[in-house]
Amino acid sequence: MKYPDSAPDFLEENGWGDGALLPLAGDASFRRYFRVVAPGRTAVLMHAPPETENSQPFLDVATHLNRLGFAAPRIMASNLEKGLILLEDFGDARMREVVDAAPESEARIYRDAVTLLGVLHRSPAGDLPPYTLAEYLREALLFTEWYAPAVDITVDEEGYEKAFTQALGPVLELGEPVTVLRDYHAENLMLLEGRHGIGALGLLDFQDALAGHPAYDLVSLLQDARRDVNRELEENMLTHYRVTNPDAAGQGFEAAYAVLGAQRNAKILGIFTRLWKRDGKSRYLSYQARVWKYLERDLRHPALAPVAAWFSANVPSSKRAAAWEGVSTR
Repeated sequence: MKYPDSAPDFLEENGWGDGALLPLAGDASFRRYFRVVAPGRTAVLMHAPPETENSQPFLDVATHLNRLGFAAPRIMASNLEKGLILLEDFGDARMREVVDAAPESEARIYRDAVTLLGVLHRSPAGDLPPYTLAEYLREALLFTEWYAPAVDITVDEEGYEKAFTQALGPVLELGEPVTVLRDYHAENLMLLEGRHGIGALGLLDFQDALAGHPAYDLVSLLQDARRDVNRELEENMLTHYRVTNPDAAGQGFEAAYAVLGAQRNAKILGIFTRLWKRDGKSRYLSYQARVWKYLERDLRHPALAPVAAWFSANVPSSKRAAAWEGVSTR
């Protein structure tokens, strides 16, 4: 992966001209990442092409999180016209790989991640934009826009929007909004050696943060599209969250968790299909069967009765998880 032509000058201007650039794994966006290796120090260079990515929210949310005491990467330098940001290097101990290599650590690390969310939810949401009904629906409609035509089914789009509007209504009425990072899962959390408390987990990919319902990031973590989270672990972590966050007790929170689970999983099915059809990133198709299993479980909650009825009427079982079983990650 070639680094951008403007990178050497940017690094020189900011005191990193002696650094070598090594490619790092990217994400589902157009952003690219490089490790800058200089004598005795390292950093990460993020290239976010300004024609496709607005990086100002990343800078703003990182500042907000750092101000609250959370471990977002420290911003060392930036040039948004060139789409370049130099970041603190959090190393290579990503939660996904650490837990997969040492399964005995899974419960402890997930517990730490849930504890962090509780602290975040008890902290001010700052000036983040609200997670509105319009935004929830825009995301959910990615299913009818991208997934449905990809599997060759014609669906009732108006009925879909009405069903989700009905299910989401009570969710929007519950409590004060909190910081919602929106992509809080095992591939966006780094284990930071020598740090403690909420600072022991490094946060990544938070530029789309909004002020919304606390259940959303719990869903993102515990119904992870990219790795299996078994039902027992999910329930144990939800119990831990409820014990440490009394506002989450009761059927209202449980219903919100299911509704936002369905909304998020429907969105992800659409996004992963779009990554395949529009961007040529077919590896995301290997996650679709897992996401369907989460979605179908969410749909069993009574709060999702209208949405479940829509899926029963519009999406046959052969076009759900069964359509993706055995799809390769390559």
